[in-house]
Amino acid sequence: MTSAPPPALPYALIATDLDGTLLQAGDTVSARSHAALAMARSAGAQHIIVTGRPVPQVRHVLDGLGHTGLAVCGQGAQVYDAARGRLLHSVSMDRELAEVALGKIEAEIGEVYAAVNQEGVDAEMLIGPGYRMWHPHLPTVSVQRRCDLWSAPINKVLLQHPELDDDELTRVARSVVGHLVNVTMAGEHTVELQPPGIDKASGLARAAAILGASPAGTIAFGDMPNDIPMFAWAAHGVAMANSHHELMAVADEITLSNEADGIAVVLERLFG
Repeated sequence: MTSAPPPALPYALIATDLDGTLLQAGDTVSARSHAALAMARSAGAQHIIVTGRPVPQVRHVLDGLGHTGLAVCGQGAQVYDAARGRLLHSVSMDRELAEVALGKIEAEIGEVYAAVNQEGVDAEMLIGPGYRMWHPHLPTVSVQRRCDLWSAPINKVLLQHPELDDDELTRVARSVVGHLVNVTMAGEHTVELQPPGIDKASGLARAAAILGASPAGTIAFGDMPNDIPMFAWAAHGVAMANSHHELMAVADEITLSNEADGIAVVLERLFG
């Protein structure tokens, strides 16, 4: 008598954003989410982090999770091997192009405040004059002049405006320089410029190829418009209850908020 084949995995790859999605207050992951991810891994699924944060701002989270797999960082610009502590792939942003893009945006709406994430696993986040850092857990270095932002290779530029809200700033920046760079909203007070063609989908696709995973076997969790490309790539996109309305509009499913363990609720249903 032959034994029955093992049941097929609901999804072979679980892609999770961090801020507003997997993480709760204080950059923490709840015990319930830990357990749900462990259960999915025990069933044979792989877990990959896909975040707008660059590698230096995510390693403490990966350590806390005990994550030894891959992480897509820097809004898709970086693929990081957590087990080896090294970058497998990285795309830098042309600094002259970044300056040109900022100049064109300011010609349209007046002064903007800028910051940059530098390139590399031990790089810094530089904060230009006027830029306000809203995240209390991420280290930054303030510089006195805009030109100091370009002192070393970067992977993205972050923007704020003294009057326009995030949605309007994103809309204007995209209309002015969307043909030059990728413009996305990654979170509250976080509008970003990236190299053209770089987004969470491009980074996830590259990492999935390394893992031997496919879009058809991937479920993705997110909360902001920068997760839209990832949802378009994956077979199933799950938005948190606290998500931006643009992401909710394209989600296949809406779960509870990050603070209410929305990811765990879905994984328990699928793998429990």
